[in-house]
Amino acid sequence: MACKVQIDLGERSYPIWVGAGVLSHLPEAVNGLRGLVVTDAHVAACHGERIAALLGGNWPTVVLSPGETSKSAACWADLLEKIAQARLDRTGVLVALGGGVVGDITGFAAATYMRGIRFVQVPTSLLAMVDSSVGGKTGINLDAGKNLAGAFHQPIAVCADTDTLATLPPREFAAGMAEVIKYGVALDAAFFAWLEAHTAAIQARQPAALERMVARCCEIKADVVARDEREGGLRAVLNFGHTLGHALEKVTSYSGLLHGEAVALGMDFALGWSVAHKGFPAADAARAIALLKQFELDPVRLRPANLDWQAVRAAMGRDKKAAAGAVRFVLCDRLGHCGLPEPVSPATLDESLKGWCAHGIGQ
Repeated sequence: MACKVQIDLGERSYPIWVGAGVLSHLPEAVNGLRGLVVTDAHVAACHGERIAALLGGNWPTVVLSPGETSKSAACWADLLEKIAQARLDRTGVLVALGGGVVGDITGFAAATYMRGIRFVQVPTSLLAMVDSSVGGKTGINLDAGKNLAGAFHQPIAVCADTDTLATLPPREFAAGMAEVIKYGVALDAAFFAWLEAHTAAIQARQPAALERMVARCCEIKADVVARDEREGGLRAVLNFGHTLGHALEKVTSYSGLLHGEAVALGMDFALGWSVAHKGFPAADAARAIALLKQFELDPVRLRPANLDWQAVRAAMGRDKKAAAGAVRFVLCDRLGHCGLPEPVSPATLDESLKGWCAHGIGQ
């Protein structure tokens, strides 16, 4: 049971293999090249031996500390030094084995080592499978904000083996569902309805449901990326829920919230704005919040206590979608359809954000 989604980018096109057992495609992806595996301590314990057996030979492995703190300039520089110590040249290939943090920093290292070498994404978290491993956005965090240093650098293949989700902790699985639900709310109403109808199968991690879900997310993202690879316009719609989400990650020092949890909170706020300012049906906003709750992403429960709304507001100003100092949001006018980021009134934003941070009122 497996399927293939193609990213169509001319000479940079590549396959995304999705389903149970697709790790078997890894030797095909590296195509006899010499390389290095980058992973973290948790993933190495679960899947390291399997990857080593598939790759054969003497592939060195760099093991990072788990978590967002590894997505730093210091860790990126250290990774580059280790790649150099492994004596990789321009024919070398990196294998990013892990979640979004591993994929982002490995991709950025691949983009910058010798001005660009190949890499393969082997996502082992749901969030990485449906979002960060696809589309070539790589990067690290700076003290000023999330993903402020990075590069567009496409992988040569993605192996999204849904078998690896069996070892994913429940909280991490739930966090990945935030990005899944994002696709339905912002870009595909039929997919949103499918998620509602298959909640139990997804929660049970049934292989057929996982394959269809991950593949559909990859198809949606592949279509958007093929039309706007470098986020010149359309691709920004994939950031629904991320303006506030990234700010919350920043003010909680990348430790209080998982990325998907922050995105769920960001969607809660953006849905409120969409209802109030774009005519988004309140009943559909309620459906979206209900689906988030089904996957342990209740915005009321997730919202950190004692949020400093002014700190959150300042962090929003550092968001990559901000323009000329104005904070911009991706908002929806109907289920399955959103527009490009648009600026919001600073005074209205301040009032709304203050209320949301205190009471969860984002309208």
